[in-house]
Amino acid sequence: MTLPEISYFELTISCLPVILAAIIFYRWKANSKELIVATLRMIAQLIAVGFVLVYLFKSTSSWLGSLVILLMLIIAGWIAMRPLDDKNLKHIGLLSQSLLIGCGSILVLIIVYVLDLSPWYQPRYVIPLAGMLLANTMNSLSLSGERLQMEINAGTLLEYARNKAFYAAMIPQVNGLLAVGLVALPGMMTGQILSGVSPLVAVRYQIVIMVAILCSSVFSTAWYLSRRTKFLSVVTKRNNKAED
Repeated sequence: MTLPEISYFELTISCLPVILAAIIFYRWKANSKELIVATLRMIAQLIAVGFVLVYLFKSTSSWLGSLVILLMLIIAGWIAMRPLDDKNLKHIGLLSQSLLIGCGSILVLIIVYVLDLSPWYQPRYVIPLAGMLLANTMNSLSLSGERLQMEINAGTLLEYARNKAFYAAMIPQVNGLLAVGLVALPGMMTGQILSGVSPLVAVRYQIVIMVAILCSSVFSTAWYLSRRTKFLSVVTKRNNKAED
């Protein structure tokens, strides 16, 4: 089965509801400008990446692929830091390190032991998988970092603030596991079914992705919160000594 091609005119029609969404943002005192900018960036970025992927999928250079994934990692760390107050290179370094530990370990597991790719670097598989893991884990880091800030500002002890932040970051992940198959069919599974793949095969791939996203989010968030609270604890002790 071949999916019908979407023309640029039809693509424009699909984007018209964003105008209504922006009006609702404005009426509800949300940042409608941010929504419009984000939507335009999304369209431009996806069109640009479409041309880039055509080239990358033809290239067999593992060095080029690794460089692309490294760039994705740094950008994901920068985006994860967006809602956080403490914006500096050290913080973005910690976020990127957390993404590398969580997403990197799971990506290696899938490539080497699940898909058994030979050679290991096949851009058609590696880059989309890395993107899915980074995007979802990035959101977990943002949620955990923002909740940690709120708890600390409210006077919660660091250990309890860390635990609450971790739980808050995991709510979307656990909800996703509970809802899949009952409330919604995930994007990857839907795409495979629409392209003609057997639903039973698509299910197996989706289970791999869901477990991978969950574990990469857990590993990255746990690492980030552990290192972040340790850093904040040292800073707090230093400030207390300076006041004494």
